[in-house]
Amino acid sequence: MAAYLIIDINVADRSKFKKYARAVQGTVEAFGGRYLCKWGMPETLEGKWGASRIVLVEFETAEQAKAWWVSEEYRPLKALRREASTTRVLLVDDIE
Repeated sequence: MAAYLIIDINVADRSKFKKYARAVQGTVEAFGGRYLCKWGMPETLEGKWGASRIVLVEFETAEQAKAWWVSEEYRPLKALRREASTTRVLLVDDIE
């Protein structure tokens, strides 16, 4: 079953974040992930959301998403992202 990362990003340091953004896609793809939405501008239709920018990434399975999340390839990029932004990340497993 497919699994999705829903990422809410608020960038504080654009220069550092650009370095992250240039390098991260290759690591996502290496673990079978693909971007469905990059830098989407959210529009709240109901409820209270504080999202700045939204990224959606699809993986074939939750296990692949988790493997990418803890991978050696992503570890230094994750640290760079954390220096450059405030981020909330959800993993949603499709239970169809």
